[in-house]
Amino acid sequence: MKRLSTIGLLAAILSASLSVHAQAGEAVTVYQDPNCGCCHGWAEHMRAEGFDVREVPSSDMAAVKARLGVPMDLASCHTARLESSGQIIEGHVPASAVRKLLASKDMRGAAAPGMPLNSPGMGAMDGNLVTVDFDGRPFSRD
Repeated sequence: MKRLSTIGLLAAILSASLSVHAQAGEAVTVYQDPNCGCCHGWAEHMRAEGFDVREVPSSDMAAVKARLGVPMDLASCHTARLESSGQIIEGHVPASAVRKLLASKDMRGAAAPGMPLNSPGMGAMDGNLVTVDFDGRPFSRD
């Protein structure tokens, strides 16, 4: 009986691990001003979390945001698109919130408006970064 419990526990751990890794391999295209260093910092954060990130320089970020449907009141310095779902990530949204977004297929996108100092690519995370959905409602706290 104890052996079956151990096997069940190991199976659950393996299943959860595969689920996280499947999401972590998600392809992300990030559009960024070629002169912005913090955008590259966010891309590096996402790579460190296992995402497959492609950086695309753009000198007209306003046009990119308009094309991808980013609400202007939620704008930040870079805009990313999750390739499998088409969902949008605006700004310095942490990987944990991106994984939550991937699990919420009915959501258009998530944003960290402005350039919060306690966000990936900007500074140390302190547990107080609030990301919002594209309707401006709180989505995640990291």
